[in-house]
Order: sequence, then structure tokens, then C-alpha cells
Amino acid sequence: MKKFEEKTMQTTAIFDGKIVKLQVDDVILPNGNMAKREIIKHPGAVAVIAITHEGKLVVVEQYRKALERSIIEIPAGKIEPDEEPIVTARRELEEETGYGAKEFTYLQTFATSPGFADEVIHLFIAKDLYKIENKAQLDEDEFVELLEVSLEEAQVMVADERIYDAKTAFAVLWLGLQ
Repeated sequence: MKKFEEKTMQTTAIFDGKIVKLQVDDVILPNGNMAKREIIKHPGAVAVIAITHEGKLVVVEQYRKALERSIIEIPAGKIEPDEEPIVTARRELEEETGYGAKEFTYLQTFATSPGFADEVIHLFIAKDLYKIENKAQLDEDEFVELLEVSLEEAQVMVADERIYDAKTAFAVLWLGLQ
């Protein structure tokens, strides 16, 4: 048994959407009591720290309905069924920025909201970028503006909350430690 493990006794499916599924699990807690856990199931995602030849961080600004505002983020996207994360990383970088990269390096994987979701993000660093002439198209419901910012500009964007999501804030922190 894992430390503090909660044993699932029953799972009730609530919603099965295009991106996420919602379920409620009835669990037995380590002390023997019963509890309910609302869990979002997600296929996982990738995010890309893309660095230009000039040392700028490639980011996109887009509207996020859940937040009711636009934020600035590193390129990222959902992993398709049976797709390797590196394939998703290459596709999302191209679709969102028009860049390809000769060098992709895996950095790490982390959970986004482990209190209620199983989503993980696989983080990659992309270097030796090049512009793609016939870039892949954004998803039909995706609208982004491309920006290239210095580390110092990105740090200001974190401070003034234009960069507001954890994956991008983590990327800026990681770059600052290099």
C-alpha cells in the first residue's frame, strides 16, 4: 500500500467531453472513513520553452475563457491518443508560432492540479529555431498572437500577471536559474 493511499471502491462517470472527463470516486481513506473525490481525467499535454537565436523566449498571447482574460503562455497543447509527447511538442510549436526546432530536449513532467485532475505536462526546451514556410494551421477555435520576449521582460510579465499560468511561470523561473 502506498503512503496515505485512498482505495477506490466505486467510480461514477459524470461527463465525457472532447478534452476532459469528470468522475466521482467513492474512496476509503487511510483512517477507514469514506469520502468522495471529484476527479478530472485528462490525456496529458506538452509545453515548449522555445528560445530564439537571439536568446528570446517565444510566447503566445491568447484568451482563456476559464479565466475570462488573455494571458501570455509558452506554446502548449493536448496530447492526441497514442501520440508521443515529442510529436505533440513539435506540432504545437509549429502550429502556435510558425517555428520548428532542430533541437528538442525533454526537461521534466509535472502535475498541473493534483488536487482534482490527473493532467500532467511534459516540458521540452526547443533551440536552433527556424521559421516554417507552410506552417500548420491553428485549431479552428484558437486565436493567438506571437511574441518574443527577453528573460527580463518575461519576469516583469510574471510580476504584473500577464503571465499567469503555472507552466509559463515555471519556464521563466527555470530560464532565470540557467
